[in-house]
Amino acid sequence: MDRIFLRDLRVETIIGIYDWERETPQTVSIDLELATDVARAAQSDDIADALDYKQIAKRLIAFVGESRFQLVETLAERIATLLREEFGVSWCKVTVNKGGAIRGASAVGIEIERGQPG
Repeated sequence: MDRIFLRDLRVETIIGIYDWERETPQTVSIDLELATDVARAAQSDDIADALDYKQIAKRLIAFVGESRFQLVETLAERIATLLREEFGVSWCKVTVNKGGAIRGASAVGIEIERGQPG
């Protein structure tokens, strides 16, 4: 199984349970690993045969930027669903980091895996 990865995609969104979090956008950082078979794209050297990570990033920036979830768990689950349904990814690992959530911690968030590795 081959994997495409995307690290530290930063998106501003409304996320959190506290009143101030419902009014003030925060930056979340997203890491992805996506199962794919790169053999065809590697042979053809054509983006049409590849999992287009630029299109994935653009879609996630729009989706996350418009979302208004309370929990990072919900955001991660919805991202995984979007990747599997819209991009045909059979397996993904999604990490959502809500950096400033805990004073003194450089990172806090969730990591989920969905689907079956190819």
